[in-house]
Amino acid sequence: MRPPPSRLSDYVLSETFTTRWADNDIYGHINNAAYYGFIDTAVNRFMIAKAGIDIHSGPVIALVVETGCRYHAPIAFPQDVVVALKVVRLGNSSVTWHAGLFESPASPGDTAAAEAHFTHVLVDREQRRPIAWPDQLRNALTSAMGQARTDEPTA
Repeated sequence: MRPPPSRLSDYVLSETFTTRWADNDIYGHINNAAYYGFIDTAVNRFMIAKAGIDIHSGPVIALVVETGCRYHAPIAFPQDVVVALKVVRLGNSSVTWHAGLFESPASPGDTAAAEAHFTHVLVDREQRRPIAWPDQLRNALTSAMGQARTDEPTA
């Protein structure tokens, strides 16, 4: 049996994105590839703004190694989307996020239109081999774990 959709209150961080006309597909709702774009943007904005990843010239980069998404309800342009995030697993060199996408404005009890998992592995920029999270990054990721939700945007 499929679990029920998560609620906004299940997440720690959130950010609102504006949908674009081009995000709609032939069926009149946001295309699944756009959902992944919203999630990727929210996670990477956190990694840049809060964890201090320098995507242009830093010694480390975070590569996506796995994603997956369950869809519960359609969202269509011009509806804004709230992407809510939390870290659910923090390994030596990997981090797994859970993301919920909600129609905006969203209240704590609202259920997700879609839910996803998103896993990064931290690697050396040149060698592309996994490395342990430096303290600054690990501390930022740890701050995104837990039950308490804030309304502070991720970036």
